[in-house]
Amino acid sequence: MRRWLTVLAVLASAAIAALAQSDTDLAPGVFLVASRNLSDPNFAETVVLIVHYDEDNGSMGLIINRPTDVPLSRVFRDLKEAKGRTDPVYNGGPVEQGALLALLKSSTKPAAAEKIFGDVYLVMSRDLVTKTLADKVDPSAFHAYLGYTGWAAGQLEHELALGGWQILPADAASVFHAEPDSVWPRLIRRTETRVARWRPFTPILLSHKKPGNAN
Repeated sequence: MRRWLTVLAVLASAAIAALAQSDTDLAPGVFLVASRNLSDPNFAETVVLIVHYDEDNGSMGLIINRPTDVPLSRVFRDLKEAKGRTDPVYNGGPVEQGALLALLKSSTKPAAAEKIFGDVYLVMSRDLVTKTLADKVDPSAFHAYLGYTGWAAGQLEHELALGGWQILPADAASVFHAEPDSVWPRLIRRTETRVARWRPFTPILLSHKKPGNAN
Protein backbone atom coordinates (compact mmCIF):
# COMPACT_ATOMS: atom_id res chain seq x y z
CA MET A 1 0.00 0.00 0.00
CA ARG A 2 2.76 2.41 0.95
CA ARG A 3 4.55 1.67 -2.31
CA TRP A 4 1.46 2.59 -4.34
CA LEU A 5 0.98 5.79 -2.37
CA THR A 6 4.57 6.77 -3.17
CA VAL A 7 4.04 6.03 -6.87
CA LEU A 8 0.84 8.08 -6.91
CA ALA A 9 2.59 10.98 -5.16
CA VAL A 10 5.38 11.01 -7.75
CA LEU A 11 2.91 10.84 -10.64
CA ALA A 12 0.80 13.63 -9.17
CA SER A 13 3.86 15.81 -8.65
CA ALA A 14 4.92 15.26 -12.27
CA ALA A 15 1.43 16.08 -13.54
CA ILE A 16 1.36 19.32 -11.54
CA ALA A 17 4.79 20.27 -12.86
CA ALA A 18 3.64 19.65 -16.44
CA LEU A 19 0.61 21.86 -15.95
CA ALA A 20 2.70 24.64 -14.42
CA GLN A 21 5.12 24.88 -17.32
CA SER A 22 2.97 23.83 -20.25
CA ASP A 23 3.05 27.33 -21.74
CA THR A 24 6.85 27.76 -21.75
CA ASP A 25 9.45 25.67 -23.60
CA LEU A 26 13.05 25.06 -22.61
CA ALA A 27 15.27 27.55 -24.43
CA PRO A 28 17.84 30.25 -23.71
CA GLY A 29 16.09 33.10 -21.93
CA VAL A 30 13.86 31.12 -19.57
CA PHE A 31 14.06 30.82 -15.80
CA LEU A 32 14.17 27.53 -13.96
CA VAL A 33 12.57 28.17 -10.59
CA ALA A 34 13.46 25.54 -7.99
CA SER A 35 10.38 23.83 -6.58
CA ARG A 36 9.80 24.01 -2.85
CA ASN A 37 10.54 20.29 -2.51
CA LEU A 38 13.92 20.48 -4.27
CA SER A 39 16.19 19.62 -1.35
CA ASP A 40 19.62 19.57 -3.04
CA PRO A 41 21.56 22.32 -1.20
CA ASN A 42 23.25 23.37 -4.46
CA PHE A 43 19.90 24.37 -5.92
CA ALA A 44 17.36 24.79 -3.14
CA GLU A 45 15.48 28.09 -3.54
CA THR A 46 17.43 29.07 -6.64
CA VAL A 47 16.46 30.69 -9.92
CA VAL A 48 18.54 29.64 -12.93
CA LEU A 49 18.70 31.56 -16.19
CA ILE A 50 19.16 29.15 -19.10
CA VAL A 51 21.86 30.53 -21.41
CA HIS A 52 22.42 27.50 -23.67
CA TYR A 53 20.02 24.70 -24.56
CA ASP A 54 20.43 21.82 -26.98
CA GLU A 55 18.43 18.58 -26.87
CA ASP A 56 21.42 16.57 -28.08
CA ASN A 57 24.27 18.24 -26.17
CA GLY A 58 22.71 19.40 -22.91
CA SER A 59 22.07 22.71 -21.23
CA MET A 60 23.86 25.44 -19.32
CA GLY A 61 22.59 28.10 -16.94
CA LEU A 62 23.51 30.66 -14.29
CA ILE A 63 22.04 30.90 -10.81
CA ILE A 64 20.97 34.54 -10.60
CA ASN A 65 20.02 34.85 -6.92
CA ARG A 66 23.11 33.72 -4.98
CA PRO A 67 25.49 36.63 -4.43
CA THR A 68 28.70 35.86 -2.56
CA ASP A 69 30.53 38.03 -0.03
CA VAL A 70 33.36 38.58 -2.53
CA PRO A 71 33.40 42.02 -4.25
CA LEU A 72 34.30 42.43 -7.90
CA SER A 73 37.38 44.41 -6.92
CA ARG A 74 38.82 41.27 -5.29
CA VAL A 75 38.00 38.95 -8.19
CA PHE A 76 39.50 41.42 -10.69
CA ARG A 77 42.29 42.69 -8.45
CA ASP A 78 44.66 42.77 -11.44
CA LEU A 79 42.36 45.18 -13.30
CA LYS A 80 42.56 48.85 -12.41
CA GLU A 81 39.09 49.20 -13.96
CA ALA A 82 37.65 47.12 -11.11
CA LYS A 83 39.19 49.14 -8.31
CA GLY A 84 36.57 50.31 -5.87
CA ARG A 85 33.81 48.00 -7.17
CA THR A 86 32.00 46.72 -4.09
CA ASP A 87 29.16 44.89 -5.89
CA PRO A 88 29.45 41.13 -5.34
CA VAL A 89 30.35 38.33 -7.69
CA TYR A 90 27.60 35.69 -7.85
CA ASN A 91 27.78 31.94 -7.41
CA GLY A 92 26.67 30.84 -10.86
CA GLY A 93 26.54 27.13 -10.08
CA PRO A 94 28.55 24.09 -8.98
CA VAL A 95 30.24 23.34 -12.33
CA GLU A 96 33.72 24.79 -12.99
CA GLN A 97 33.56 27.30 -10.17
CA GLY A 98 36.77 28.90 -11.38
CA ALA A 99 35.11 29.87 -14.66
CA LEU A 100 34.08 33.53 -14.90
CA LEU A 101 31.00 34.59 -16.86
CA ALA A 102 28.88 37.73 -16.80
CA LEU A 103 25.46 39.02 -17.77
CA LEU A 104 25.19 42.50 -19.24
CA LYS A 105 22.12 44.59 -19.97
CA SER A 106 22.70 46.77 -23.01
CA SER A 107 20.49 48.59 -25.51
CA THR A 108 22.91 47.61 -28.30
CA LYS A 109 24.68 44.28 -28.84
CA PRO A 110 28.24 44.43 -27.49
CA ALA A 111 30.94 42.84 -29.61
CA ALA A 112 31.80 39.30 -28.50
CA ALA A 113 28.62 39.01 -26.43
CA GLU A 114 25.83 36.49 -26.93
CA LYS A 115 22.21 37.59 -26.78
CA ILE A 116 20.18 35.54 -24.30
CA PHE A 117 16.88 37.43 -24.37
CA GLY A 118 15.70 41.02 -24.82
CA ASP A 119 18.59 43.31 -23.97
CA VAL A 120 20.44 40.79 -21.77
CA TYR A 121 23.72 39.37 -23.08
CA LEU A 122 26.12 36.65 -21.95
CA VAL A 123 29.73 37.81 -21.63
CA MET A 124 32.52 35.23 -21.77
CA SER A 125 35.30 37.52 -23.03
CA ARG A 126 37.72 38.99 -20.51
CA ASP A 127 38.28 41.96 -22.85
CA LEU A 128 34.56 42.77 -22.79
CA VAL A 129 34.47 42.42 -19.00
CA THR A 130 37.39 44.85 -18.77
CA LYS A 131 35.66 47.30 -21.11
CA THR A 132 32.40 47.03 -19.16
CA LEU A 133 34.18 47.79 -15.90
CA ALA A 134 36.08 50.66 -17.53
CA ASP A 135 32.75 52.09 -18.70
CA LYS A 136 31.58 51.95 -15.06
CA VAL A 137 28.41 50.09 -15.93
CA ASP A 138 26.11 50.09 -12.91
CA PRO A 139 25.46 46.85 -10.98
CA SER A 140 21.84 47.16 -12.11
CA ALA A 141 23.07 46.21 -15.60
CA PHE A 142 26.11 43.99 -14.94
CA HIS A 143 26.57 40.85 -12.82
CA ALA A 144 29.61 38.56 -12.79
CA TYR A 145 29.38 34.85 -11.94
CA LEU A 146 31.81 32.14 -10.87
CA GLY A 147 30.76 28.70 -12.10
CA TYR A 148 27.59 27.63 -13.85
CA THR A 149 24.95 24.90 -13.88
CA GLY A 150 25.19 22.11 -16.44
CA TRP A 151 22.97 19.27 -17.61
CA ALA A 152 23.76 16.37 -19.92
CA ALA A 153 21.36 15.63 -22.77
CA GLY A 154 18.00 14.60 -21.36
CA GLN A 155 18.93 15.28 -17.74
CA LEU A 156 17.11 18.57 -17.37
CA GLU A 157 13.99 17.16 -19.01
CA HIS A 158 14.07 14.32 -16.47
CA GLU A 159 14.36 16.74 -13.56
CA LEU A 160 11.43 18.73 -14.92
CA ALA A 161 9.35 15.57 -15.17
CA LEU A 162 10.13 14.85 -11.51
CA GLY A 163 8.84 18.30 -10.58
CA GLY A 164 12.22 19.68 -9.51
CA TRP A 165 11.87 22.89 -11.51
CA GLN A 166 9.19 25.22 -12.82
CA ILE A 167 9.71 27.24 -16.01
CA LEU A 168 8.99 30.94 -16.43
CA PRO A 169 9.97 33.46 -19.12
CA ALA A 170 13.02 35.40 -17.93
CA ASP A 171 12.97 39.14 -17.25
CA ALA A 172 15.85 41.57 -16.82
CA ALA A 173 14.42 43.08 -13.64
CA SER A 174 14.77 39.73 -11.86
CA VAL A 175 18.23 39.01 -13.30
CA PHE A 176 19.62 42.31 -12.01
CA HIS A 177 17.42 42.73 -8.95
CA ALA A 178 19.01 44.80 -6.16
CA GLU A 179 17.61 42.33 -3.60
CA PRO A 180 18.38 38.87 -5.04
CA ASP A 181 17.06 37.10 -1.93
CA SER A 182 13.58 38.27 -2.88
CA VAL A 183 13.65 36.80 -6.39
CA TRP A 184 12.93 33.12 -5.67
CA PRO A 185 10.03 33.73 -3.21
CA ARG A 186 8.34 36.03 -5.72
CA LEU A 187 8.79 33.73 -8.71
CA ILE A 188 7.81 30.52 -6.93
CA ARG A 189 4.59 32.19 -5.84
CA ARG A 190 3.98 33.15 -9.46
CA THR A 191 4.33 29.54 -10.61
CA GLU A 192 1.98 28.39 -7.87
CA THR A 193 -0.82 30.61 -9.12
CA ARG A 194 -0.96 28.42 -12.25
CA VAL A 195 -1.56 25.09 -10.48
CA ALA A 196 -3.76 23.64 -7.76
CA ARG A 197 -2.79 24.53 -4.20
CA TRP A 198 -2.29 20.91 -3.15
CA ARG A 199 0.86 19.07 -4.13
CA PRO A 200 2.62 16.02 -2.61
CA PHE A 201 5.95 16.63 -0.91
CA THR A 202 8.67 14.42 -2.40
CA PRO A 203 12.28 15.49 -1.70
CA ILE A 204 14.29 15.71 -4.92
CA LEU A 205 18.06 15.31 -5.20
CA LEU A 206 19.85 16.39 -8.38
CA SER A 207 23.29 15.69 -9.85
CA HIS A 208 24.81 18.20 -12.25
CA LYS A 209 27.54 17.85 -14.81
CA LYS A 210 29.03 19.60 -17.79
CA PRO A 211 26.79 19.83 -20.89
CA GLY A 212 27.53 17.01 -23.33
CA ASN A 213 28.74 14.61 -20.62
CA ALA A 214 26.31 11.70 -20.47
CA ASN A 215 28.26 9.77 -17.80
